[in-house]
Amino acid sequence: MSHPPEPSSTLAAPRPGLLALSYLAFVSLGLPDAVIGVAWPSIRETFSLPQAALGAALAMAASAYFTSGLFAGRLMRTAGIGTVLAVSTALAATGVTGYGAAPAFALFIAAASFVGLGSGAIDTALNTYAAHHFGARHMSWLHAAYSVGAALGPVLMTALLTHGAGWRAGYAVIGGALALLAVAFTGMRRQWDARPGSSPPTAEAPAPVDATSPTVTARATLRRPRVWLQIAIFFLYSGVEVTAGQWSYTVLTEARGLGTAVAGTWVSLYWAGLLAGRIVLGFVVERVGPVRLLRLGTAGTVVGALLLALPAVPAVLGLALLGFSLAPIFPALMSETPRRVGADAAAHAVGFQVSAATMGVAVVPSAAGLIGERLGLAAITPLILGVAVLLAGVHEVLVALADRPTPPGSGSRQTAPRG
Repeated sequence: MSHPPEPSSTLAAPRPGLLALSYLAFVSLGLPDAVIGVAWPSIRETFSLPQAALGAALAMAASAYFTSGLFAGRLMRTAGIGTVLAVSTALAATGVTGYGAAPAFALFIAAASFVGLGSGAIDTALNTYAAHHFGARHMSWLHAAYSVGAALGPVLMTALLTHGAGWRAGYAVIGGALALLAVAFTGMRRQWDARPGSSPPTAEAPAPVDATSPTVTARATLRRPRVWLQIAIFFLYSGVEVTAGQWSYTVLTEARGLGTAVAGTWVSLYWAGLLAGRIVLGFVVERVGPVRLLRLGTAGTVVGALLLALPAVPAVLGLALLGFSLAPIFPALMSETPRRVGADAAAHAVGFQVSAATMGVAVVPSAAGLIGERLGLAAITPLILGVAVLLAGVHEVLVALADRPTPPGSGSRQTAPRG
């Protein structure tokens, strides 16, 4: 399907301070996400827990994250994006610090609720602001910054454990970083709600209110079919990404007989492809166009999943292509949200999308585990392929609905797709 020429950007130049703080925020928010995998053996020993207890902490954090995403748009509408960022980051910092200070596992689980509530709102608020003001290139690089933080967190925790500092020290350091971020958000909270290009806000002369916060209700947002398509896409996307990342090593070692070193290296290439793709494709997304890049990404995801599902093909080919193809999908979808669902509803839609992604992370990998247990581990890669096909198919439906060029004389006010 052809698209009209990509329009020139109408985004005002972003405030340098907010842009820099956003990059720092995405790195900081990635720090705690993968740490628990490294810290868990030490945590389990400290509290004398069974392995299954990890699920309780993860379920609490995920439930709180899901809930926070659902209501983040309403909070931004009421309090403003700057206040939501400041308060939510303080909440996440409190939770991460609480991990390290918890004298009992019940309090560790309680701290997980703080982390989930804070992180869900931060994720929604930052993605909403970036979608309105930073453009597709910075959106891609911001998510690459998150991946950098997610990679650095385990390195930090491992270093502290190796030097005898203990897992509590690791969470204390990360909690301190988030606390500093909360202070920065508090100091700059008025700037987030100011229209770009206006004078810096002061107590005497507040800046004009920006249009980032939603002007329609959450219920009205859910009446738009495009919102539900976006929700489905985020669910499917996160399901593919996390299932491939979590289960590939087990499939390669236990079902296909690869050595641990080889399998570990190949899975690392999957995650490296995801990070590299977001960096590299950030340079070309505004030239190629987000919609075209999304269609290429979803098609590449299907091909990568197909290669991974074929035992005769070296799995490294499928994993590398799968990671690189998935890379632009999440940030480009976020970047296109205001245009596709309407700027007035974008904040609510982003919150729903964040919650849907959380559900995808919980449901699809769990379904893969059940299928692997009943049908054998070899059945997991066909499941990944099936979800990838659904992802590409639903996105094509969204393209047909939201990105079809406006017929002459139709009177429609739909914005032309950027790609």
